[in-house]
Amino acid sequence: METSLFDYPLPPDRIAQKSMEPREAAKLLVLGRKTGAVDDKKVGDLPTLLRKGDLLIFNDSKVFKARLKAVIYGMHTREAGKEVEIFLLRPDGDVWIAMARPGKKLHTGCRVMFEDGSKARVLGKREDGTIDIDFGIHPDRVFELADQYGIVPVPPYVEPTSENTSAYQTAYAKHVGSVAAPTAGFHFTNALLDELKNNGIEQAFVTLHVGLGTFRPMKSETLGEHVMHEEWAHVPKETILMVQKAKQEGRRVIVVGTTAMRAVESWAEKSKNQEEWSGFTNLFITPGFEFKVADGLITNFHLPKSTLIVLVSSFAGREQVMNAYKHAIENDYRFYSFGDAMLIV
Repeated sequence: METSLFDYPLPPDRIAQKSMEPREAAKLLVLGRKTGAVDDKKVGDLPTLLRKGDLLIFNDSKVFKARLKAVIYGMHTREAGKEVEIFLLRPDGDVWIAMARPGKKLHTGCRVMFEDGSKARVLGKREDGTIDIDFGIHPDRVFELADQYGIVPVPPYVEPTSENTSAYQTAYAKHVGSVAAPTAGFHFTNALLDELKNNGIEQAFVTLHVGLGTFRPMKSETLGEHVMHEEWAHVPKETILMVQKAKQEGRRVIVVGTTAMRAVESWAEKSKNQEEWSGFTNLFITPGFEFKVADGLITNFHLPKSTLIVLVSSFAGREQVMNAYKHAIENDYRFYSFGDAMLIV
């Protein structure tokens, strides 16, 4: 299937630079999965749009300050003293996989120094352009270093401000490990979560640490040529039991966000028992995929030709999704991470 089928024109002024306040005031486009019908609502209408007994599944991964400034040091390199940015992706054992900017300045064996005096050594470069870098300390200590000296990695289409960087986290974020937020969850405040719970709408959580796999752009001409990066996911036993019970009782399972979708559908593909599941997934959901868990999806409006819009199109039909996007553009919806939302049921 050609990647160009998932392209669409978007006026630059539709790219939201910060969340709507209050967050429940964001627009919500309701898309009928079977009919293609669209309706304009607000996120705050969710307690009345959802049914008693619906099960919502959220991704509780927490974003860390993954961008670190450093300088190259050492007497035996002409690059000594030059500044670089190390964008941490995830630990691989005691070594980190990262991106470096500008990457050409770093070679195998090169050493860098961070603001607090911590040092790290480049062990090598991977085929995809990422590097292996060794801090010589436990990954938990590296997370602490990043939390103190790092920068929140807001997307490149957002101009960083103190307001939007502090807001780049869900209200229920718990497990540290993402370099990008599961942004569909931005719309859920504690007050909205409580209202949903009081209306008999159940809530469960999975964890998928968002990395390159989710947001890496598709540069290939066809979907089949695109290679997804692996991301670590965890589906706890409690969530598995809640999903199974909802399915047995004919209640809907509605997934909040494409990352939560990939986590639960990865579990459904890899494990059929009631035990918790953890592991790496490179699941690329494309048209024709058989959804085993999700009956509904709450998601934001995604970039053209991204794996995310492909996932949404796989769930609701490409034509219906592209028509819904056209409706959203014509009706002043806000797009991307801090933008408005869709409910697909």
